[in-house]
Amino acid sequence: MNISPVVFWIVGYLSGSLPFALWVTRLVKGVDVRDGGSGHVTTTNTIRQAGWAPGVLVLLLDISKGFLPTYFAARAGLPAWAVALTAASTVAGHCWPLFAQFRGGMGLATTAGTLLAVSPLGFLLALATLLVLTLTIRHAARASLFAGLAAPLVFWLLGLRGAELWVMAAAGLVIAARFTIDWNRQYRELWLDREQPER
Repeated sequence: MNISPVVFWIVGYLSGSLPFALWVTRLVKGVDVRDGGSGHVTTTNTIRQAGWAPGVLVLLLDISKGFLPTYFAARAGLPAWAVALTAASTVAGHCWPLFAQFRGGMGLATTAGTLLAVSPLGFLLALATLLVLTLTIRHAARASLFAGLAAPLVFWLLGLRGAELWVMAAAGLVIAARFTIDWNRQYRELWLDREQPER
């Protein structure tokens, strides 16, 4: 039975819309994760407000919700562009979730899941691109934006030109768009940017 790509895109968006950071932090601490820290529904904001164990749980759940729709779209035999749109829909769901008043996360973990579904090597290359840019620019949001745009070029240059290239290009555009909101954000401490004690 052939399933329309639109079904996968809708399922991807709904999967991405599951705000695990919001639910886990509310369960553990009784607070809305969006009311503190960065204001985003992310792993790092969960760590800030609820601790490392809940943060790791959220990370795994956010990766999984990116992995599963993309994996099943790829296994259903959809063309690469349709798999990529499934991935992008899932990341968009995480960033603008239906189940959290469209106030979500930034999409990095969910993008990681989509890449793992089609190419573990692609995931590693995208992660390396992000780390290099973060250490070079020393501004997590700008580095993430540039990584979303640069990673497809890295894939192309290194010969990864299958579904992983399409997925990275589509999800990367969503990542780049999302991180524009934090372009001017001041990071006091790399990545977790917690308040530093006065000296």
